[in-house]
Amino acid sequence: MGSFQAPPGMRSSALLETSCGYLLQELQMIWNEVGEDQSEREKVLLELEQECLEVYRRKVDRANMSRARLHQELAESEAEFTHLLLSLGERSLPGRPEKMSGTIKQQLDSITPALREMRLRKEERVNQFRAVQGQIQKISAEIAGQSEYDDSITNVKVNENDLSLKKLEEYQNELQRLHNEKNNRLQQVEKYIASVHNLSATLGMESSMIITKVHPSLNELCGISKNISDSILAKLNSTVESLQEEKQKRLEKLHQLGKALKNLWSLMDTSYGDRYLFSHVIDQLSVSSAEVSDPGSLTLDIIQQAEAEVKRLDQLKASKMKELFLKKQNELEEICNKSHMEIPSRSEMENILNLINTGEIDYAELLMSIDEQISRAKEEASSRKSIMEKVEKWILARDEERWLEEYSMDENRYSVSRGAHRNLRRAERARVTVNKIPALVDSLIAKTKSWEEERRKVFLYDEVPLLAMLEEYNLSRQEREEEKQRQRQIKKVQSQVVVEQENFTTSRPSTSNRRLSNKSLNGGFGNASPLNRRLSLSIQQLGSNGKNSVSLGTSFIKEGKKEQGKRIFPRPNFTSQLRDDTASVVSTFSGPLSP
Repeated sequence: MGSFQAPPGMRSSALLETSCGYLLQELQMIWNEVGEDQSEREKVLLELEQECLEVYRRKVDRANMSRARLHQELAESEAEFTHLLLSLGERSLPGRPEKMSGTIKQQLDSITPALREMRLRKEERVNQFRAVQGQIQKISAEIAGQSEYDDSITNVKVNENDLSLKKLEEYQNELQRLHNEKNNRLQQVEKYIASVHNLSATLGMESSMIITKVHPSLNELCGISKNISDSILAKLNSTVESLQEEKQKRLEKLHQLGKALKNLWSLMDTSYGDRYLFSHVIDQLSVSSAEVSDPGSLTLDIIQQAEAEVKRLDQLKASKMKELFLKKQNELEEICNKSHMEIPSRSEMENILNLINTGEIDYAELLMSIDEQISRAKEEASSRKSIMEKVEKWILARDEERWLEEYSMDENRYSVSRGAHRNLRRAERARVTVNKIPALVDSLIAKTKSWEEERRKVFLYDEVPLLAMLEEYNLSRQEREEEKQRQRQIKKVQSQVVVEQENFTTSRPSTSNRRLSNKSLNGGFGNASPLNRRLSLSIQQLGSNGKNSVSLGTSFIKEGKKEQGKRIFPRPNFTSQLRDDTASVVSTFSGPLSP
């Protein structure tokens, strides 16, 4: 059989006892040789036992402390491992025994690799969280409009109590959302910047200055990341809207100028060469604001040039419009004069010309107004045509009547002289014409009344009511007829007086006859007979009646003219001439007081 081998602990204990035994024997030999007392020997042996116990006790305490430390390390390792499992969101770690056995050191040795692996996983997971959270903070800062952001990892605080993949996925989703929002904002910024470039090019503005004024980072020459904050987006939107409003305002202004140019060209028949210079303005009339995108198509220079051209054409149009207005005014006056109608006053026309010179009147409305006046004047002249034809016949007949009266008063009308036969034939024709006057006047009165009832206005002939003129003429004609009858009666009485006087003178001396004859020839009736005195009184009354009739006719015409003078448009100088003619006609109507 082989030799027995004790465990290492037993071997060391036996060796210790053997060694202690040898040492004790050697000490006994020394004491025997020296002759040490027994009491002293016992005292030393007691001290040796106590010292040995103290050494053992110290060793046991150290062993207990080491065991407790190992238990604590094992507990801490297990707690850390469990915490790491919970924080990382994992239930277990592959390769780690579910139930540990063996000594404490064996248990520590079995958990240490799993714990080391968990720590590595935690560090890796923390780095992932720190990277994701750092990106989230950076993009959030960019969206918030912070000009600078320190992306140091130390600024990122990671919650190590929750390092699960679920939490990491939430952060990654948030990061993706922020990336999308950042991209959308960058697209919006680029869109706004492109709109600013296009609008500025159309309006002839410097786009870089406008963009830099919004924020320097938006200018690509700055070399820094673009600010995509809400305030910058709002400023860009406001800038684009203001540019669009300016574009719309300029386009509307250009539309107004284009329409004005077309009207002026059409009115003044402008040549194609002059129109071609502003064809680009006319081309903008049919397009909307969204369709205008050509660079430089709405610059201030183009608008100013168009305004200058419109102003020049307006000044030119004012002079031509003045000529055209005067031409149409003359046409209107000619129509009114031909039909003896009232025309606008000179003062009103002068006011219109002043407005034309100052440009404070709408030329289209002015032309339309005067064209309407001309149209109404032509229409009224057409309605007056039949009456005016009869008026002209009546005036000619009245002239023939006046001439016939003067001819009848001529003592030498029957004398044999040059042209007497012509006057005689004219007198025969005049009598025929004069005999037709009453029927002509009656027909004219009927037509005039019908015209006035239809139009509900007074028919004026050179501002004098035609009916008043006709009635005055009838009255004066009647008075002349009565006057003629009275004159014939006077002549008849005078002839009888002359016969009686002649008979009376034949019965008296010659001297008395001559005196009476001279008195009668001289019109003296102071010493005449009662019959002669009555004849003288009749002549005076007839004369006074004739004068009264003349004054009555003249006053009637004057009253008619006063009523017409109250109208809005006073008559021009032509009216005074017609009034003189009318007065002469009325005076002619009254007839002479004596043949």
